[in-house]
Amino acid sequence: MPEKIAFYFDPLCPWCYLTSKWVHRLVEMSVVEVDWRVFSLEVHNTGKTSLEEASEFRAATALRTAMALRDTGGSDSVGRFYAALDARIWDDTQDIRDIEVIRSSVVDAGADPAVVDAALADASTWDRVVAEHHAVVSEVGAFGVPTIRLDGGKGPAIFGPVIHTVPNDEDAVEMFDHVSWLVRHPSFWEIKRERTESPDLEHARVRAARRAAAEAATAAAT
Repeated sequence: MPEKIAFYFDPLCPWCYLTSKWVHRLVEMSVVEVDWRVFSLEVHNTGKTSLEEASEFRAATALRTAMALRDTGGSDSVGRFYAALDARIWDDTQDIRDIEVIRSSVVDAGADPAVVDAALADASTWDRVVAEHHAVVSEVGAFGVPTIRLDGGKGPAIFGPVIHTVPNDEDAVEMFDHVSWLVRHPSFWEIKRERTESPDLEHARVRAARRAAAEAATAAAT
């Protein structure tokens, strides 16, 4: 029987997107069932929570749309939307702030793009984003994404795993077995090593190429 987990995401994070690809594959293999939940890095990093302040946030519209999609299509609809949106952002280089990108991602997820406008017309969608974010922070001390919580979102949680590429199917299952064992072990606290590579995503490659070109132009001018 698949293990039920909660996966907290913010579409702004490429590392979270890579981990979500792994989790989507676990879903396809019936290893896990996922309740897709939101986390706001911008709320966490700025402390700003009002709807007016959220107008400055890059991911606010996307997160509010996720809330509206949950109402109309359930958690699976949220997961499909998140996958479609981050495919446009990170497997491509589209802008999360462009509302047409969000609408197109809703369509990619098999839902009505009118849900975006409905989400923005309902101030409570932002209140719910903030409430869901604060709940996981207060309950398990979450501080970023990806955060995975076991036992249907009521059990122990962990930040990560942070991965560079999506593992093959055999390794994907083994990774989940090891991660879930560690999360459940009462004496386990933390494990980490230095990141030596950028995320294996087109957006990251394009940004790296732009940085290299800018540095080369600067060097040539001096």
